[in-house]
Amino acid sequence: MFPLHEKLDDQTREALSAYDDFTAALLVRRGITTQKEAEAFLAPSYDEHIHDPMLMLDMSKAAKRLAAAISSKEKIAVWSDYDCDGIPGGVVLHDFLKKANADFTNYIPHRHNEGYGVNIPGIEKLAKEGYTLVITVDSGITDSEAVARANELGMEVIVTDHHLPSNEGLPPAFAILNPNARPEETYPYLGLCGGGVAWKLVCATLAVGFVGREEIPAGWEKWLLDMAGLSTIADMVPLTGENRVIAAYGLKVMRKSPRLGFQKLCKVARVNQAKITEDDVGFMIAPRVNAASRMGDPLDAFTLFTTTDESEADLLAKKLESINRSRRASGAAITRAVHDRLFDRKMAGEVPSVIAMGDPDWRPGLLGLAANSIAEEYGRPVFLWGKEGNDTIKGSCRGGPGKVHVVELMQAAGSTFLEFGGHAASGGYSVAPDAVFDFEERLVAALATLPAQKDIDEVRADMHLTPEAATGTLLRSLEQFAPFGMKNTKPSFAMHDVRIERVAWFGKSEEHLRLSIGRGHEEFPETPIEAIAFFAKRELGRACEGLEAGMRRSILAHLERDTFSKGQPIRLRLISIR
Repeated sequence: MFPLHEKLDDQTREALSAYDDFTAALLVRRGITTQKEAEAFLAPSYDEHIHDPMLMLDMSKAAKRLAAAISSKEKIAVWSDYDCDGIPGGVVLHDFLKKANADFTNYIPHRHNEGYGVNIPGIEKLAKEGYTLVITVDSGITDSEAVARANELGMEVIVTDHHLPSNEGLPPAFAILNPNARPEETYPYLGLCGGGVAWKLVCATLAVGFVGREEIPAGWEKWLLDMAGLSTIADMVPLTGENRVIAAYGLKVMRKSPRLGFQKLCKVARVNQAKITEDDVGFMIAPRVNAASRMGDPLDAFTLFTTTDESEADLLAKKLESINRSRRASGAAITRAVHDRLFDRKMAGEVPSVIAMGDPDWRPGLLGLAANSIAEEYGRPVFLWGKEGNDTIKGSCRGGPGKVHVVELMQAAGSTFLEFGGHAASGGYSVAPDAVFDFEERLVAALATLPAQKDIDEVRADMHLTPEAATGTLLRSLEQFAPFGMKNTKPSFAMHDVRIERVAWFGKSEEHLRLSIGRGHEEFPETPIEAIAFFAKRELGRACEGLEAGMRRSILAHLERDTFSKGQPIRLRLISIR
């Protein structure tokens, strides 16, 4: 049985009396407790809910500096991160500076050769080429040494970022645009991603004005929301507040975007651009963009979104599709290698409480999915590491279905790590080369010092539902909560003691699961409803093993539309099986 969330108290229910019980409950679980908040959430408005960018600390200063650089034809360098936040954010500034007829270039560090963030060799290269203003996107807040070096070389740096600063303090930049950098921040919403902050700088600079500003139509910046929205959805920031507006309007722009590269990428990913959803962005578009840096050159993804040459766009989209397939194959190979190493230990009953292993040939950018798969199967934390091109040992970790908070575990391991960060269930880290030899032993010892922990995420349902009640009418009532994402997850439905009429595995390696769930009385059955799980063993663990037609199970699932089948029937996306 899956428990339900707690019922609303009478006072809260009265405050949301304009809505039915289910809608009111969903609103409260998203932190919305007043009529005004509910109206803003259910009907996000660009005009009413996008904040004035000048409210952000340093924004006026930064916008005036950028406007002056545009007007004087100063050489501007945009330094963006190599992921699906930094790349679209870099595209936002590229499109704006091109529209403003500025003298600029885009610089994206190579993931394996340069690593994350602003680095001194890259800054020195830009200085030698005559660039005097650097604008970072989705990076820079922890790069004090590189920013100081830029100052020494006569450059000024505007940092746009959303990550937390280091313990050493803020970099010595000309301006810092980061809602999370200072406790005295005046911007009313702190959840923006890197691309979102970059877009706010564009809006502010347009408001300040510069030579040639009159040539840019009023409201033109809305067309940049395809990239700002892509960053917002892909970077998994909370889809609440202003992010919800950026994501919602971003999807609207994506659906009719004239951007050639985006059109081509949708085509190779088999995404219907005219009906693109946040799921399409998160599961189909973003992985292909991220694959560029993990398996090749991030400039390929950047150029895809900025080119005006249809042949080049077609070529790059197909290249990213090929790279993404290679990424999946490489990730699967790493997972198999980990399984092989663990086999003998498993047979001997010697699998430790924390699994930690690596290989210098493994690319760190590919380890997250492998770590997640192993953690789910073995039911314990998993730390995998590989080596970057600059010889840095980096890795990913996952907590698995148990009760271990991986960041707390890394904190308990103390000096084992050079750097680390993340969330309760997942994280990333770097270690010194000699630390890998007793890495696992240190983590096992650290885990033993932690107190017993409660489940990080107890699975709860938003509503009990019968298979017969999973209808298009119900799904349409849920769509007012879209786009879904962090802190606005899809509602989940518990179906108890349902009968499984058919079990099918599909995919190249039969890694995906499709169940037919019976509806109606067994003697007078109705058309079954399909329930599906992609990468089922990873997502559902051992619960999906041994399933057969005729069994009865309780399931937890989201309700969705099957956009690939004729008529787009309603189906269930499995979350858990018991």
